[in-house]
Amino acid sequence: MASLREPWVLENGNLKGLGKENRHGKTAHNMSSSSLRKKSDLTLISKVRCGMLRQLLANLQEVILGTKLSVLFPAIPLAIVAHTYGFARPWVFALSLVGLTPLAERVSFLTEQIAYYTGPTVGGLLNATCGNATELIIAILALSQCKIEVVKYSLLGSVLSNLLLVLGTSLFCGGIANLRVQQKFDRRQADVNSLLLLLALLCHSLPLMFRMSGASDAVTANPTLQLSRASSIVMLIAYLAYLIFQLFTHRQLFEAQEGSEDDDNVEEEPVIGLWSGLIWLVGMTAVISFLSEYIVQTIEDASNSWGISVSFISIILLPIVGNAAEHAGAIVFAFKNKLDISLGVALGSATQISMFVVPLCVVVAWIMGIEMDLNFNLLQTGSLALSIIVVAFTLQDGASHYLKGLVLLLFYIVIGACFFVSKTPLNPRLTWFDVWDTKI
Repeated sequence: MASLREPWVLENGNLKGLGKENRHGKTAHNMSSSSLRKKSDLTLISKVRCGMLRQLLANLQEVILGTKLSVLFPAIPLAIVAHTYGFARPWVFALSLVGLTPLAERVSFLTEQIAYYTGPTVGGLLNATCGNATELIIAILALSQCKIEVVKYSLLGSVLSNLLLVLGTSLFCGGIANLRVQQKFDRRQADVNSLLLLLALLCHSLPLMFRMSGASDAVTANPTLQLSRASSIVMLIAYLAYLIFQLFTHRQLFEAQEGSEDDDNVEEEPVIGLWSGLIWLVGMTAVISFLSEYIVQTIEDASNSWGISVSFISIILLPIVGNAAEHAGAIVFAFKNKLDISLGVALGSATQISMFVVPLCVVVAWIMGIEMDLNFNLLQTGSLALSIIVVAFTLQDGASHYLKGLVLLLFYIVIGACFFVSKTPLNPRLTWFDVWDTKI
């Protein structure tokens, strides 16, 4: 009987070697999520006689129960039941939000498993696409309902939470846990991400300044939209260049942290097969889509019921809960004095959202006939600008201590308080079909 620890033998028929060159698909995102995983005990499952049933049970054990967040999985069927039977919409929102937490961590796990078989390049591209799948799905579903403000708020919140909350907590906790040790990190990766974030900030600032140049909105609306679309194309080209830089020409800058992780990971082999991983990834993405649709549909009802503005829910609550697994992993590695991984998670996620998810949403909205621009208004753009600048200053010397993390956390608290008291209403609700009807 083949070992359940070698599912690639069962599914592919031959043993696939896992030399070091085949393990480069593991990124900082995968490493951060790995801190929340549990080693599965397959003793009982190995006694099942039927091969297909044994393989299915092993996959369920690894995918569903192989994480410390498995206790949150019941929120998923509860959210579906609450939506189906017409429970209070704030409950649907809350349960859906909690259910997204383990799903986001499992998507990271599955992309890592697939990367074992596809090699470093395809694995890296898969991680670049699925790394922020939750944010992208929520944004596209919100766009389909013409909730452009929700799209902008949620994406801005993801960037701010990564730059200030995740990075700040990592630096603070790492500094407290390593008071007698000087914490250092590789500046080169941080410099690359900071440059891309500054480019994203430029593309956000120009439409805002164009709108505030003094002319009326009727005169500047269309040029601002055209400028945003052109800037989005430039950002996507820059992100493509970043992927080439990361995966081909300067791969060593982004793989430096892998060597420091070898002493923690005893097991460097996949626990599920390639086709199983692909099927599970498609299924998890489908469930994320269902829960994301529930969130988009009920966010305004939750806002009215709880007395909290939509901007605060989208900018603060959504990113904190939706990416809790990834954030917790970054903090764990900071405790272990492995700041390169923590920075890779925080800055990598912020860069991916700013340079890929945001411009992609503008392009998708363009295709759908929806007028979404890069003008995030003065308050949002100012918060983004100050956050990027303070992070760039924080990381400029390649060393860290707890005071830097504390300042970033205080930054985030002040910005959160600002959006908590902000009561900006959403535009009147339209649907994608309404937009097409008006164009016709």
